[in-house]
Order: sequence, then C-alpha cells, then structure tokens
Amino acid sequence: MLVKLAWQSLMHRRGSVLLAILSVSVSLFVLFGVEQIRSHAKDSFNRTVSGVDLIVGARTGPINLLLYSVFRMGSPSANISWQTYQRVADEPAVAWSIPISLGDSHKGYRVVGTSQDFFEHFRFGKGRPLELAQGTAFDDTLDVVLGAEVARKLGYDLGDSVVLAHGLGSTSFHNHDDRPFKVTGILQPTGTPTDQALYISLQGMEAVHDRHWDGSALEPQTITAFMLGLNSPVKTFQLQRQINTARGEPLLAILPGVALSQLWQMLRVVENILLLVAALVVLASLLGLCIMLLTSIRERRREIALLRTIGAGPLQLFLLIQIEALLVLVLGACVALSVLSIGLWIAEPLLAAHYGVYLEGSIVSEQSMQLFGIIAAATFVVTLIPAIGVYRESLKRGLEA
Repeated sequence: MLVKLAWQSLMHRRGSVLLAILSVSVSLFVLFGVEQIRSHAKDSFNRTVSGVDLIVGARTGPINLLLYSVFRMGSPSANISWQTYQRVADEPAVAWSIPISLGDSHKGYRVVGTSQDFFEHFRFGKGRPLELAQGTAFDDTLDVVLGAEVARKLGYDLGDSVVLAHGLGSTSFHNHDDRPFKVTGILQPTGTPTDQALYISLQGMEAVHDRHWDGSALEPQTITAFMLGLNSPVKTFQLQRQINTARGEPLLAILPGVALSQLWQMLRVVENILLLVAALVVLASLLGLCIMLLTSIRERRREIALLRTIGAGPLQLFLLIQIEALLVLVLGACVALSVLSIGLWIAEPLLAAHYGVYLEGSIVSEQSMQLFGIIAAATFVVTLIPAIGVYRESLKRGLEA
C-alpha cells in the first residue's frame, strides 16, 4: 500500500522527480563505472600468465620487466646475450624456459620472437594452455602465428603474407618488405594480451635484421627476456637470488605474482582517489534528493493532512518519505546500469585493442551489489532529515494543515 502511494506521489511530481532520477543515475554511473573498470582491469592482468615461476630480463625495475615481458607495455632497458640465457636455462633447477625477443611490430601490434616452448609451456588463467584455432605453430624461419585479436582485426587467414616493421609504432618508415612472413597458425582467443601480438621464431627475428641472410639457420645473438618454470617451487627464491647476484651480465629475476602485487600497491592510491571522487558525486546527488523531498513537503501539507485524516500515522508518513527516496534510487540505478552496459559494450573493443583489458562478465556483480547496499543505507540516512520533519510535523499539527 505504501509503495503504491509513494509511486503515485512521485508521478504527481514527475518533473522534479525526473531531475532527481537523472542526478542519481549520473552519479551511480560514475561510481559503478570506476568500479567495473578497476575490477575488470585487475582480472585481465591477473589471468594473463600462469605457472611461470620466474621472469628474467636485463637489470631494471620489477614492474617495468613485468609490463614489457608479459603485457607488452613499455620498452626494455637492454637485451640479454644468448649465451647468458642458455647458461641460466641449463641450470638443474630449470624445467623449461621461454625466450622472448621484442622490437618489431605490425600495424601497431607487437611482434614476439620466441621458440616452440612458448606454445608448449605458456599458461594463462587457471593453468590453461595455448591452443591453435587454425593451422600449426611456426616451422620455417619466415612463419608467423597470429593472436586471435590480430587475425580478427586485420582480417588475416592462413597463407597470407605479413610484412613486419622495425619499431613499435602503428606507423613505421622502416618495413622489412624483403622478408615477408607467411601466416601458418592463428591462436584461440585467450582474453589476455596474448591475443594482441604476432609470434615468430627467434631465427625469424634474426633473419629480418640480417641483410646478408641467405636462408641458412641462424643462432640468436640477443633476446629481451625469458620465462622460467622450475622443477620444484622450493628452488624459486634460491635461483632468483643466484641470478640477481651473479657476476657478469646484470640480470633481474622477478616472481610474477609479487611484481603484480607491487603494481596494484602502486596504483592503489589512484584507485582510492577515483572511488572517493565517485563517492562524493553520489553524496552530492543524494543531498540533492534530500533537498527535493524537503521542498516537496512544504507543498504537500494538504496531502499529509488528508493522509492523517484517513488514518495514516506518523510512522507511516515517515516510511512514505523513505520509500519515495528508495524508489528514486532504484530507478536511478536501473538507468545507470543500463547506460553503463551500453558504454562498456562500446568501450570493450577499444580497451582490448589498446590496453589488453577485456570487459567480460555481468556488471551486476557481488561487489556492485555491496556498493548499492552501502548507497541504499546512505540514502536512508540522508533522507532521515525530511522523513523526521514529516514525522514531527504530523505529530505537532495533526489536522491543522
């Protein structure tokens, strides 16, 4: 009964109510949008690599090494000699290794030089292996395997020719036109930055930069970084310390999980600031809702008197104001979530193409429901001002209004 009465009262004042709903929906859109981007970005980063015990690169910061070796973001400070890589890869504690060589690109997508071990040992998500949707991994020097997003965006198929470019920009003035690669495989989508790259052999990476290459086998001179899987996790810290303190070529070995935690700690201040700004926007809209209800109460004295005449008590009038505020909040949340769904659907391909962030799953998550519960509680508290005013007015004036 009270809900129906509250709804009819809102419809009677639909002009001011629509403005209140619009204000609430904009603020909730900002808050839920920040939370969705934050959570999806974390999920995308966390599932990019799995089962790698150590990542080794030239001496630099742990976060920088993680970003360029796994997420293809940023640039390495230096390369590692092939002899140094082989020395570490041959350690008794190492079960497998994946070399990585960066430096070239194709139409804005990174080219990754690696070995067959990449397709055999690399894992993402909860230990899921890479799978080929079409074709096979590279066998010849000038073979290339495409990430799912690269093949889809650029429209490549098996057998197509791909010309690599020197550097990492989307536009290059130095293309390797004399050494075109043939597409021999396309990976299954993974929802990680793996989809945003092209994969060639280390020999192919050397061949495109060797002007005198005659088709013979090449041994890599340098690589950018490499990933290690160990026979026993117990050996992880021992080998990490051994690599980091070894004389000769300066190296840095990091644990991917630890480096990722450091990244989130560094970004936590930014996250908190964004959430605080969004929360203040929501608070401002709720105060606007409170002002709207206070203003309407002065105009509704006859309505309140009539309700008292037909038997409505002070508590029922108190609840009526609270229900009206809750209805405005629910309507604003529905509008905000609808617009946010459309916005994320539009933004998803852009975020995936440029940042490797995939917006998957429903926007109605446990976290968003908790946020809505907090906002509903805040709405109740803010609306206490007009609700208590109605309560006291009804007790004091009775039928005088």
